[in-house]
Amino acid sequence: MKKLLVFLTLGLVLFLAACSSNGGSAKEPENNGDKPDSTDSAEKQVVTFWHSMGGAGQEALNKIVEEYNTSQEGIQVNAEYQGTYDESLTKFNAVAGSDSAPTVIQTFEIGTKAMINSGQILPIQELIDADGYDMSGLEKNITNYYSLDGKFYSMPFNSSTPVMYYNKDAFKAAGLDPEAAPETYEEVEEASKAIVASNPKMKGFALQAYGWLWEQLLANQGALLLNNDNGRTDTPTEIGWTEEEGKSILEWVKRMVDDKTFANYGTNGDNMMAGFLAGDVSMFLQSSASSRDVIDNAPFEVGIAFLPHPEDKERQGVVIGGASLWMIDGKAEAEQKAAWEFMKYLQTKEVQAEWHVGTGYFAINPAAYDEQIVKDAYAEKPQLQVTVDQLQSTQSSYATQGALMDMLPEGRKIMETALETIYNGGEVDPAYNSAVEQFNAAIKQANAARGE
Repeated sequence: MKKLLVFLTLGLVLFLAACSSNGGSAKEPENNGDKPDSTDSAEKQVVTFWHSMGGAGQEALNKIVEEYNTSQEGIQVNAEYQGTYDESLTKFNAVAGSDSAPTVIQTFEIGTKAMINSGQILPIQELIDADGYDMSGLEKNITNYYSLDGKFYSMPFNSSTPVMYYNKDAFKAAGLDPEAAPETYEEVEEASKAIVASNPKMKGFALQAYGWLWEQLLANQGALLLNNDNGRTDTPTEIGWTEEEGKSILEWVKRMVDDKTFANYGTNGDNMMAGFLAGDVSMFLQSSASSRDVIDNAPFEVGIAFLPHPEDKERQGVVIGGASLWMIDGKAEAEQKAAWEFMKYLQTKEVQAEWHVGTGYFAINPAAYDEQIVKDAYAEKPQLQVTVDQLQSTQSSYATQGALMDMLPEGRKIMETALETIYNGGEVDPAYNSAVEQFNAAIKQANAARGE
C-alpha cells in the first residue's frame, strides 16, 4: 500500500510540473521585478503605453518606441493610440483598477489635478526617490508646472507653448519690417491695419477661440487664472485675474473685429492654420508644436515671434502646455520598474533632440539643444529656436507656473464661448460678466463635489 501511495504522489507531482511548464492551472512563480519570469528567461516585460499623439507626433513617437525596444532585451513597450486626451481619459476611467488599464498613460496638463485625485496613479516621486534620479537637469520652466509642493506626480513629456506665426512676405508687401514682429496688442492692431490696407483680401490677425490661448494671454500679463496662487498654495475658491486683465483680451479682439482686420475661425484651429497657409490671414497664435508643419507647408517665408502682451504690461512669459506621463497604480512591481526605465530613456538628451526636431515640441532635457541634429535644424529653420527662447526667458511665478484644478477643462469651454461671442459681434461687458459668473460657479461646484 505504501508503494502505491508513493507512486501516486510522484505521478501527481510530475503532472503538476508538466501543467506549470505548459500554461496549465498551476500557479506561475512570482516575478520579483529584478529579472524575467523563471519560466521563460527570454520573455520581455510588457509595458502598455496609452498616448494621444497623432500625425507627425505619432510617427516620431513610434520611431522612438521602436528604437527603445531594440536597444535592450528585457522590456517591450507597446504604444497604443487612444484618440484625443479627453477620449483617452474616458477610456481610462472605464478600465481603471482592472487588468485592462495601461501601465502608463499620457494626459494633458490640465488633467493633472484630476489624475492626482483619481487614486489610480503612482506618483513618480516614489520612483525618483527609490532610484536616486535627478530631475534638476530638466528644463525648469517645464518641471515647474508638474511639481506640486516639491513632489512630482508625473513625468513631463510633450511640452509646448503658444507663439505668434506671421507671414513675412505679407509684412514686406505692407511696408512692415519682417524681422520686427509686433510685440504688444497695440502693435498687432497697427500691423493688421497695414496688412489689410495693402491687401484687402487678407485679414490681419486670427485668434482661435481656445481656452488654452486665453490662459496664456493672461499669464503673459502676470495674471492668475485661479486665486490662491493658481491653486498651488490652497484649493481655489474663485478666479484669480482682475477685471482689467480679463477684459483686456476681449477688448483687444473687439477692436480688431470692429476694424474688420480680424479673421474669425471660431474654435477650429485647423481651419485657422489652413487660412494662414492660404494667405487669408497674416498672423495667428498657435502651439509651438505646430512650427515644423507651418514652416514646411507655407508657400511663403514664415516668422515666429513671442506671444504679444498689452503695452502697459511687461511681458512675463508663458505657461507650459502639452502633456505628461502617468504611472498607473496597482500594476506589478516589475511592470512599473520597466515603465520607469522607459520614462528615463525618453528624457535622455539624444531622444529629446530627436523628439524636438521631429515634432517641434520642446526638449525636456535642455542638453538636447547642444546635439548636432538640433544645431543642424536651427541652421535650416532658425524660427524653431524662437520657441525655445520664449520658454527659457519666461519669468518664474505662480502666473507662469500654471493653474491646478480639476474643473479647468470646463473653464476653458466657458472662455471659448466668451471669445466666440465677441468674434460674432457681441459686446465685451455682458460676455465677460457671464464668463466670470460661470467660471466661479464651476469652481464652487467642483469644490462641493469633493465635499469642500
